Amino acid sequence: MPSRRKSRERALQILFLWDARRQPLEETMDAYYDALFAEEHPQRDAFASSLVQGTVEHLAEIDGQIGKHAEHWRMERMPAVDRNILRLAVYEMIHAGTPAAVSIDEALELARKFSSEDSVQFLNGVLDAVHRGLPA
Repeated sequence: MPSRRKSRERALQILFLWDARRQPLEETMDAYYDALFAEEHPQRDAFASSLVQGTVEHLAEIDGQIGKHAEHWRMERMPAVDRNILRLAVYEMIHAGTPAAVSIDEALELARKFSSEDSVQFLNGVLDAVHRGLPA
């Protein structure tokens, strides 16, 4: 079983692929695992799958939260990596029961690995605003 951090990385990669292709989610997950692990045929990552499925299931609500707090940024104008890091973190904060501090920290680690330092600051600001706007 992979670490939760590794699962989040996989979830981000799957969400990025889904966002780019907009094909059925199951096809996207098959494509991800088939392309990256063709030789190994690994067991699917259950935590990553639950994060991806939950994020896509609640996408309208999540995008609404992000749009409300991402001043001067429309969702479609954000870099795809940043948009999907935000989606993943907001899903975890609202629906997965992950403490906000953990969700934000993990999102910033994803940004450090897959995006830019400017993105880290942007994501931190948006996620902090989303967290402050949630009911206590």
